[in-house]
Amino acid sequence: MNTTEVVVFIIYLAFMLGIGIFFFVRSKGGGEKTYFLGGRQMGPWVTALSAGASDMSAWVLMGLPTSIYALGLGQVWISVGLAIGYTISWIIEAPRLRRFSIAANDSITIPQYLTNRFLSKSRALQIICAVVFLLAYTIYAASSIKACGTLFETVIGLDSSVAMYLAAAVIVGYTFLGGFSAVCWTDFFQGLMILAALLIAPIFAVTALNTGTPVHTVSDPAFWNPFTDWRDIVSGLAWGFGYFGMPHIIIRFMSLRSQKEVKKSAAIGISWTVLIVIFAAAVGIVGRLFLGESADIAEHELVFIQMVRMLFPALISGILLAAVLAASMSTADSQLLAASSAFASDVYKPVIRKNKASDREMLWVGRLVVLAVTVVALIVAANPNTGSIMDLVSNAWGVFGAAFGPVILLSLFWRRFSFKGAVAGIVAGGVVDICWYIWLSSTGIYEILPGFVAGLLAAVIVTLCTKAPSEEVGRLFDTAMSIDD
Repeated sequence: MNTTEVVVFIIYLAFMLGIGIFFFVRSKGGGEKTYFLGGRQMGPWVTALSAGASDMSAWVLMGLPTSIYALGLGQVWISVGLAIGYTISWIIEAPRLRRFSIAANDSITIPQYLTNRFLSKSRALQIICAVVFLLAYTIYAASSIKACGTLFETVIGLDSSVAMYLAAAVIVGYTFLGGFSAVCWTDFFQGLMILAALLIAPIFAVTALNTGTPVHTVSDPAFWNPFTDWRDIVSGLAWGFGYFGMPHIIIRFMSLRSQKEVKKSAAIGISWTVLIVIFAAAVGIVGRLFLGESADIAEHELVFIQMVRMLFPALISGILLAAVLAASMSTADSQLLAASSAFASDVYKPVIRKNKASDREMLWVGRLVVLAVTVVALIVAANPNTGSIMDLVSNAWGVFGAAFGPVILLSLFWRRFSFKGAVAGIVAGGVVDICWYIWLSSTGIYEILPGFVAGLLAAVIVTLCTKAPSEEVGRLFDTAMSIDD
């Protein structure tokens, strides 16, 4: 244990809690829209970096670099797929989603938007979405909490279970108090930390290798060949599909102050993400040369942590390692809030309370759901049989991308798209993704690809085989296209 690193961690955690307290005090009197969407008052910088940080959890500092470190350049296709998918989502999805969510009765959650988009009185879509959210986000949040446990155990020597409870308490603290605004602002600062850490670590490692540090050779020539297996290429590129349906990311598109700021946010967000995935890959490659091959590093996903601790004095390493905390917390808080808003706004208010819940009641229901999801995520993270951080992330990412990606895109670009088609797309995409993972993962094809295709086909076929939406729904589509505030 290094005392300086511990002090840095404590200061960092206190700063995150301070942001939550600030927005709790500032937002007193604010309602459901303020807590779950920040009142649509997010600026371009905060929106862009919080969207990126909420996406890039600890897997980008631990899971992805270690995957490349252990398996070679064939894994860089994940980085390529993510960069392409994120760029396309900002360019074609973000502008329309903000317009359509406003036209669809000023929707504040993705399930609410999908229901309002079709002017449906049925709550089936909201309930299905909320169930998927709660299940998938629990798994996703577990990966972030597990990463915190690994970090504290490695750096401080604190038992990983105790560390997970500590990290969860801080995440819940500022999310519980400050809601969406606190989550976005903490993610903004955490996004800057993640970028700085990924830029600094491989550059200094390469400098060290050029100034006398022994270079570890890689005996397997396949390590340097990114084209060894077509399945790695297809599966890696398929990761990009996840962005079109990732609720905690695309809800940032809805939170922007105005339509004019979408382009600026897109430029910032795309630049940040491209740099992140490039340097995450660099950490894995340089880490193999700097650290050599180690089963322990590969098993516990420690490439970045080990590299930083060997390169820098305690104060600097503490700050850079806090970026792992930042990556974990910036994703977990967004997931907890998205799961909370899905249940509170899409199940509790319309179904359980029949739209009679007050703003104050909704706030407290949302906060209690944050606590409940965190408790279950802790149980999942503490189970040694749940798999690695990368495994947990890929499972949740696949479900969201397959279930929601095709439906969101069709709702924004196809005037004829129907409510029944949306329900069919979400169910088919999610079911095929899960079934492929359970029974066909041995094919080596990432389950998001067959799931996304199945969801798209189901949505299109059911829409064409059922009655067209009413003219009123068509007018809503036209109104959304004309919004340019």
